[in-house]
Amino acid sequence: MPTLNRGSEFRIGRFCPGYICTHRRLPRLKSLLHRLLKLTLITDRCPTSVWKQTMAVFISLFLPLAFSIYAFILLSEFKNTSRTAMKKLVNFTTAILTLFASNIVFSHGVIPVSEPADKDRLIQFPDTKKYKTIVLDPHTHSTFSDGEVWPTIRIGEALKDGLDAIAITEHLEWQPHLADIPHPDRNRAYNIALKANGKNDLIVIPGSEITRNAPASHINALFISDANKLIRNFEPKDPSDTRAYYNAASKWPPQEVVNAANEQGAFLFWNHAWWGQDFPNGIPIVPEFHISNAKNKLIHGIEIANGGSYSEEAFQIGLDLGLTLMGVSDVHGLIDWDYSPDEGGHRPVTLVLAKSRSQASVREALFDGRTVVWFKNLLVGHREHMDELLSASLDVTNASYSGKSKVLSMEIKNVSDVNFQLKNKTDYTFIGDADILEIKQHETSEIRVKTGTRRKRIDLQFEVLNALVKPKQHAEVYLGSKIRVLN
Repeated sequence: MPTLNRGSEFRIGRFCPGYICTHRRLPRLKSLLHRLLKLTLITDRCPTSVWKQTMAVFISLFLPLAFSIYAFILLSEFKNTSRTAMKKLVNFTTAILTLFASNIVFSHGVIPVSEPADKDRLIQFPDTKKYKTIVLDPHTHSTFSDGEVWPTIRIGEALKDGLDAIAITEHLEWQPHLADIPHPDRNRAYNIALKANGKNDLIVIPGSEITRNAPASHINALFISDANKLIRNFEPKDPSDTRAYYNAASKWPPQEVVNAANEQGAFLFWNHAWWGQDFPNGIPIVPEFHISNAKNKLIHGIEIANGGSYSEEAFQIGLDLGLTLMGVSDVHGLIDWDYSPDEGGHRPVTLVLAKSRSQASVREALFDGRTVVWFKNLLVGHREHMDELLSASLDVTNASYSGKSKVLSMEIKNVSDVNFQLKNKTDYTFIGDADILEIKQHETSEIRVKTGTRRKRIDLQFEVLNALVKPKQHAEVYLGSKIRVLN
């Protein structure tokens, strides 16, 4: 057997015994493959760069091709090589091909999500004079409880929808995927989502869902520091027995869990209070558990919109108990499945009037109750917060008479996502419109007002038919402007 220069050895002899007769070609091939492999590893560490991703795919395709060519060279030159050696060579080449091909198909990990915002599905509301309007979805799920998607999907959806903040709130006790995805660390979904968010300015809020039967029912806890401290650790005999796991996990009294969450400084809110499992007629009766905790400031909010349903009774409970009003998606599958954003739909959200765009400011605003709920084409909130948002959303951009006309042309600009339904509350009448007007989202609408005589100023009062400040009580908005005369 010829003697090899050890410096040129490719160190695959035990897999490919015939390689020694072409050792002169190997240093050059080794150097090329080494550089390509090194570049592949570099691109794996920089997944957000488009050109590096492209290079990674190219290299991953080129390397197996290079090994295949090398194998054919060996097969053509080593006619005397034993059948066993040739079989090892083919197996080795196949293994290399599989290795790099699998790098394309199966490589994964928590990498930053860079979903571009979709302008056709963005949820957009203006800041008010005093506050930043933060679009928040505080109740979502992933495969780490009973959701159907990985936490990274939640981040991608939030970015597409233009959310400012999101919380992935996994059930602590209800774990139907535990046998397939064991996760003793209950902060795992949050950590994955946070890492996936990367340098995006989306605010990812840590949270969990305390999941019990009535009277406690389901309660979300946001801004927690450690989800593991909200559940008693135990080893289930059969992780696939979801009901047995739930029953065992639920033995810790819910009041103690509520207390533990408050010790972490959490913001707690009562989920879907009208849930049919607890109230078959859809009309919630407030249990003493929630009355007591609301009175003692241990539960701070209540959902009034969840998924595809809105509860007027929950709205009234929130007003009676002084709870922050919340709107949530409670999404388990895909946002696109549940809300059809491509057809103009959107998830329910909580519009938080925060002092700044930060997690601390969002937390402060929630505890202070500064929210408006956006559900379908309906706004729901306390009067003072609703007035703030309406004033920021609607503005008179032009009020003028033209020539000798005494009919006023008035342009109203809407910079929000709401198609406002306005009912005229003044004695003025309009040309071309009845007393009920629609001011479409992100458009400027013209109305022609019969003022009788020329005036220097116009002030109109409208009832906003799709904005509630109490059950069955609509918000009002005043739109006024000085009047110009155009020649």
